[in-house]
Amino acid sequence: MTDILRRPEDGAATSATSIEAAEPQKLKRSIGVVGGTLLTLSCLTPASSLFVIVPASFAALGTGTALALVIAIVLCIGVAWCYSELGTLVPSAGGEYAMAGHTVGRFTGWLAFIQALLVVLIVPPVIALGTAQYLAPIVHVDPKVMGAIVMIAATVMGLLDLRANAWITGIFLVLEVIAASLVAVLGFAHTHRSASVLIHPELPGTHGGVSPVTAATIIAGLAAALFITQGFSTAVYLAEEMERPHRTVPRTVLWTLGIGSAVILIPVIAITLGANSLDDLAGGDISSMVTQWSNSAVGTFVSLCIALAIINAAIVMVIQNSRVLYASARDKAWPEPVNRAFTSLSKRYGSPWISTLAVGVPGAVLCFVNLDTLSAVTGVSVALLYGCVAVAALGARRGKHKNAKAYRMPLWPYVPIALILVLVYVVTQQTTTALLYTGGITAAAALYWVFYLRPRPETRWIITIPEDEKDAVEA
Repeated sequence: MTDILRRPEDGAATSATSIEAAEPQKLKRSIGVVGGTLLTLSCLTPASSLFVIVPASFAALGTGTALALVIAIVLCIGVAWCYSELGTLVPSAGGEYAMAGHTVGRFTGWLAFIQALLVVLIVPPVIALGTAQYLAPIVHVDPKVMGAIVMIAATVMGLLDLRANAWITGIFLVLEVIAASLVAVLGFAHTHRSASVLIHPELPGTHGGVSPVTAATIIAGLAAALFITQGFSTAVYLAEEMERPHRTVPRTVLWTLGIGSAVILIPVIAITLGANSLDDLAGGDISSMVTQWSNSAVGTFVSLCIALAIINAAIVMVIQNSRVLYASARDKAWPEPVNRAFTSLSKRYGSPWISTLAVGVPGAVLCFVNLDTLSAVTGVSVALLYGCVAVAALGARRGKHKNAKAYRMPLWPYVPIALILVLVYVVTQQTTTALLYTGGITAAAALYWVFYLRPRPETRWIITIPEDEKDAVEA
């Protein structure tokens, strides 16, 4: 950071002496495309999404789950282009809020931050709650207690060096991809129905019959499908710790989306075709299906791989989430004592240790909240967050950003416009409860903006960019 900080909405200069606290320490640049892809894939955690979240989609959409995922993946391609352009234009650990704040204004950045904060706080415990089911072959523990244990363990791991975590999570990632691949092979080897059910989806009906899945049901299920594929955006949170982010960020985002989508979609198709009955499919007990297709030993192996995948996901999500909180404090989103705490870095590992504790410990507590409520709120928040990114992408080629050095997406501005329209419609199709929870939290955050942040434009919510990237952005 130089002696001058620039406010994103009007470029006005503000003396650094007006900032209440000293400049926080900087995150270390230590990872490239391979490390970033391993971490980002682990956050996307395709296998844990497949085995923990997808079963709920099978119950709601039946054989239409694969179709909903295909539509979500197509939408995510456009979202990934937006993230790639914005992530290289504004390479900040703040992710979505920094990108939106620098392109379309501080208030939009604040709204993006709130949706991101909801996602990063809720997703890890949602994933962690699935651990107990897949550890059942060796130990029986209450799912909520096991979820809390996983979150605490992930928090401890999140305090370590990022490079070490990249390799640890990479090993776990290999195991979860093996498990997903084994499920896909077994499912395709035991096909019980025609591939036509993927295009003309069905659900188990009453009295053993079959009910068609309507287009409206598929659209309503898109929020959950976006939740399942969510995670490829982690690359932008790690941009400050990536070497040569202008090249590394877009490659990581796009490679992660492609690999992660394949790891999720192919087994989903195999399970859809291989389930013994529609009732078994809607039940979503993938471990039991694997045992039916093979034997108990294979089923146990897959279950243990899935449990490791969940732990892996929790570790990477805590790492990601702590960077978001670190960046918000660096950008003065909170009262000064809180800002100082959240920007404190470990002298030994260089990690934002208080921010890590601040996202990991509440995650353990959230494991005792109703899972359906957590999942519904997250689905709405993910859709709203992607909407904020699409809006930010519309402002990425105006003013000082027009000639800045950055990845440029194809089909601009049609892609972000189409995304906004689709995402708004998807949100309107969600449950009233999820909309009320998300809307209430967003409204409270807007009031915080109006009464605390907005009246203090020179000392609060000053969205910064690392010094080594600032010149490129303002060029």
